[in-house]
Amino acid sequence: MQGNLPPEAQEKLEELQDLQEKAQQVAAQKQQAETQLQESETALDALDDIEGDTTMYRKVGELLVETDYDEAEDDLEEKVESLELRVETLEKQEERVQEQFEELQTELQNMLAGGGAGGPGGMGPGAGGA
Repeated sequence: MQGNLPPEAQEKLEELQDLQEKAQQVAAQKQQAETQLQESETALDALDDIEGDTTMYRKVGELLVETDYDEAEDDLEEKVESLELRVETLEKQEERVQEQFEELQTELQNMLAGGGAGGPGGMGPGAGGA
């Protein structure tokens, strides 16, 4: 069916498909960030049940490195803040992409409803015939 569309409509359709892919990517990134945020918040909550002099380790690449309570807490708090900001940014980006998608979809529908056969200046008053 795409072959029968006017070039402008086909271009809009391709833009819509691109936006849909972008929306899926942003949603996946947001889901990943939300999961990491939840895990970090859980770890931070778990620190409340641990005594300050307990030996702890944090993962650095493939290694576990000994760390103290305060450093672990600071690192987790910083990570939570960073992830909260990331999720917020991705939510805004998701909203923008959705708005662009809806605008483009409306433009495409108007273009197709107006009929690509109208030509330039095509559908003014009185263009209907008798």
